[in-house]
Amino acid sequence: MPTGSTQLSILALSHIPMINRGDDLGNIILDGLIADGFQLEAGDVIILAQKIVSKAEGRVVDLTTVTPSPKAVELAHTVDKDPRLVELILRESSEVVRTRKGVLIVAHKLGFILANAGIDHSNVDQGGKDKEDMNQEENILLLPEDPDTSCQKIRDTLTTATGIDIPVMIIDSIGRAWRNGTVGISIGISGLPGVIDLRGEPDLAGTPLQTSELGYADEVAAAASLMMGQGNEGCPVIVMRGLPYGRRNGHASELIRPREMDLFR
Repeated sequence: MPTGSTQLSILALSHIPMINRGDDLGNIILDGLIADGFQLEAGDVIILAQKIVSKAEGRVVDLTTVTPSPKAVELAHTVDKDPRLVELILRESSEVVRTRKGVLIVAHKLGFILANAGIDHSNVDQGGKDKEDMNQEENILLLPEDPDTSCQKIRDTLTTATGIDIPVMIIDSIGRAWRNGTVGISIGISGLPGVIDLRGEPDLAGTPLQTSELGYADEVAAAASLMMGQGNEGCPVIVMRGLPYGRRNGHASELIRPREMDLFR
């Protein structure tokens, strides 16, 4: 059942610098909190955009260093994409799920079903290229290798510095079957549940719920994504206060439907 406050506040930190490989995100967040004059409290949650985690972990790849395999070249012709990009998508994936011109949907090695294995080129430093060359977008960004572990490390830094156990999430934006547009989803969690099982809880009429499972971490991610923005807003770190429901140490894999229960793959 929901616990605590019935008011939710969402703060986008405004003093987070551009992130580079090797940066300590936990300490950068702490500095950002001080600069914004915001003090963490018990019950607060930190949500980070995937891009800054990938950048800090050195997940930038220069396409000029990639040699596509024959399989990637063939698939690239089908989907009309750069064969080097397709090669990286295949390396990051366990299965190609759907293809058509301009579209390559895969099962990422982490389990998520998404376009292009989550590989992105927006807001990625192109290594000092002239503006005329920026459309080449040779530097691309892979998802973190282990987002749950990344969350745990940042959580440990925040907890050590503040004496408060602060849950951490990493989120990304993806499209969904049957729906237009992208929404924020959780790809990494430490200190929060991924899914909350409400079956057996009473509804307003007192009748036990039969099938209700709440995609809790994804709902939190979607709310945080609204404040982060998708373009040049530069708000990659969010603090939430007043989230309902209790805490447990969940994992992002809770949100992935097992293949044997997937009616559409």
